[in-house]
Amino acid sequence: MLKSLLENVNLLENIYQISIAFLLLCSIFSVRLIKKLKRERKLSFFENIMNISIRIAIFLWLASFFLIEYGGY
Repeated sequence: MLKSLLENVNLLENIYQISIAFLLLCSIFSVRLIKKLKRERKLSFFENIMNISIRIAIFLWLASFFLIEYGGY
């Protein structure tokens, strides 16, 4: 019983890490697309807000990842 529960927890942790990697990859591609659009034309208000929020989210995730993995938290 306990062994199967631990295996399920490990599976969920792996799925969680894969989903974070996928979201990070998609957000990086989104930033690249917005950067390309910015060269072609002026961005709308929503696109500017999205660009800023994605960049902040990537930075916050990266900072928290390094603090958790290498900071001893």
